Amino acid sequence: MKVLEFLKDTGRQAVSAAVFSLAATAAQAAVCNNPNLDVVVLGSGGPELDDRRASVGYLLRENGKARILVDFGSGTSLNFERAGAKIEDLQAVLLSQFHVDHANDVPALVKGSFFSDRSRDLPVYGPSGNKTVPGLNQYLKRLFGADGAYSYLSGFLDGSESFRLKPVTVSADTAKPTVFSASEGGFRISAVPVTHSIIPALGWRVEKDGCAVVFSSGTSNMGRTLDKITSGANVFVAHNAIPEGSTDRIALRLHMPPSEIGRIAGQSGVRNVVLSHFMNRTEHVQPATAQAIRSRYAGALAFAQDCDIYSVQSGKKTGSCAK
Repeated sequence: MKVLEFLKDTGRQAVSAAVFSLAATAAQAAVCNNPNLDVVVLGSGGPELDDRRASVGYLLRENGKARILVDFGSGTSLNFERAGAKIEDLQAVLLSQFHVDHANDVPALVKGSFFSDRSRDLPVYGPSGNKTVPGLNQYLKRLFGADGAYSYLSGFLDGSESFRLKPVTVSADTAKPTVFSASEGGFRISAVPVTHSIIPALGWRVEKDGCAVVFSSGTSNMGRTLDKITSGANVFVAHNAIPEGSTDRIALRLHMPPSEIGRIAGQSGVRNVVLSHFMNRTEHVQPATAQAIRSRYAGALAFAQDCDIYSVQSGKKTGSCAK
């Protein structure tokens, strides 16, 4: 009986592997035709203050110019400068959630824009809220509104400055996980609600010329909603905030283990995985993390450092903004 059950399980695994292989092959049919796109890791850490990393933030550039900013956590503003980024070149800002380590430097971005040459509105996309966390509009008002913490910057909301922030709220309701899509400056951006315990959060996908980058945000991926936007991604920036085998119930509701990252990448036909959002509990277990991911994914895998630059077309590291 045990032998029979083993054969049945083996058969199911073989069929599943074949299905996943076909899905991955189909997903890889698209060709990235833009060699001038790259991703700068502005911050690869989390909320801890002893990890020697900036918190979460990423910059998608084209021909070396800033185009799409994804999150802007503590310390990322310095690496934004190191990357040669200019606020006037941004097509959009995408915020995945409002935890401090994802959004703390947003006021620094707005203040810094006062000294830029930007004159057109800046679209800011972010999640809807719930009883615990405000939605995007309320979040920006609490920061920059007339009665906000930084009310002296209210002109960037009411239009009395040289440009205004243009908020676009995206549903973060995981009970109804529909994919949101929009276009900004030649880029196609998509988002899907992802589970991050009680914090509304979004996963992001940015595409141009057949090239796609997916940013997982912090998520346990309960419900597997992130899978909706990962198909055929050239680069999958996945957050590695908990180790494989974690038994921390709170952490498991917030973040996915390495094996889940591998499953997503393997089944979605992802070309390159770049791990980020490290914490002390994952910083020193990278071999075990790689092994868990490799059990389900055979593509390229990198462990990011602050300022790392990755080509979207090849997925390879091409330099550092720190030099």
